[in-house]
Amino acid sequence: MLLYHTLNRGVDKRKIFLDKQDHLRFIHDLFVFNNELGTNNVHYRFYKTDNINDIASRYFKKPRKLLVNIHLFCLMPNHYHMILSPQTDNGVSRFMKKVNMGYAKYFNQKYKRSGTLFEGRYKSVAIKNDQHFSWLPYYVHFNPLDLYESLWRKREIKNYKKSLKFLRSYRWSSHLDYLGEKNFPSVTQRKLFLDFFGGESGYAKSVEEHLKNIDISILKETTLE
Repeated sequence: MLLYHTLNRGVDKRKIFLDKQDHLRFIHDLFVFNNELGTNNVHYRFYKTDNINDIASRYFKKPRKLLVNIHLFCLMPNHYHMILSPQTDNGVSRFMKKVNMGYAKYFNQKYKRSGTLFEGRYKSVAIKNDQHFSWLPYYVHFNPLDLYESLWRKREIKNYKKSLKFLRSYRWSSHLDYLGEKNFPSVTQRKLFLDFFGGESGYAKSVEEHLKNIDISILKETTLE
């Protein structure tokens, strides 16, 4: 199976998520655009719900034919991370093009701006070895700590319990779903990594250990930053 770590950030490192609706819209796009059969009602804006299953029941009369498996994701104020595997020919590039173009159109219309939103074509690197496979999911899910405890990358966290509590309070990633707390469960296909972690309980038990021991140098080739 081919796995790719993908990332894109705002042009000039500008923020691309300014409020809750922006985050929800992007997550909505991850679900809706991951469909080889086309999309329906991409202007849905979570006026009444932020439940992705609601969207599925309302707008998809046929089962989706996935372009990619979205194994996990994380949204940061000015960029995002995903780990993807293609499910059809050129699945990753087709999916990323749809997501980036669709979200940029929404963002520019909402904020009455024009021009490029992202700094360029998305970045992507293949995950080729066991170390990258086993550590990169934690790295992606730990990214929100940049907003709370920036020294996590150097393993200089002052209070691990508070840092872990912060991660549990951060909605805009698949971390909660991996812990077994339903957040946006329909967006991601988690079986591959959950089998590796030993299920949701295995993932939950391993998070603190990996936070204490993560070595960013090991991931240098795949972190894209």
